[in-house]
Amino acid sequence: MTLPRGAARAAGAVVVVVLAVLWFLVGPGSGRSDDATSPGSTGSAGVRSSSSATASASRDPDSGLAWVDAEDLPAEARATLGLIAAGGPFPYARDGVTFGNREGLLPRERSGYYREFTVRTPGESDRGARRIVAGDEGERYWTADHYESFSRVRGGAS
Repeated sequence: MTLPRGAARAAGAVVVVVLAVLWFLVGPGSGRSDDATSPGSTGSAGVRSSSSATASASRDPDSGLAWVDAEDLPAEARATLGLIAAGGPFPYARDGVTFGNREGLLPRERSGYYREFTVRTPGESDRGARRIVAGDEGERYWTADHYESFSRVRGGAS
């Protein structure tokens, strides 16, 4: 069966529009092999997926944030967790300063409850965007996007 020339063009235009909408909704590069959905890889959030993805997908009941296992964080974040547990020394002068939680994404606590620590980002000449935020009661939170989003860290040095 052959479509008239006009109908074929219209069908082609519909396909292009549908693909453009899907690209917009899913985002560019979502099919890349280095996406976080590939086992053992790291995606834009800098978190490696693993067989514990099911456990990591659960939510912390206190914060409502998704859990991330410390072992799934980038090596630099695990190193920062170790420094926090040891009490330092910290490589950046601003490590350990009060984190104000102005974004309101972490559980509401008294002023001074949270402290922030830099997670070195390879290739960055400044502190970069990655941080661990630590609460006074030992809870740890990971952000790879400078406080735009957080995950609650499960396990690791505390």
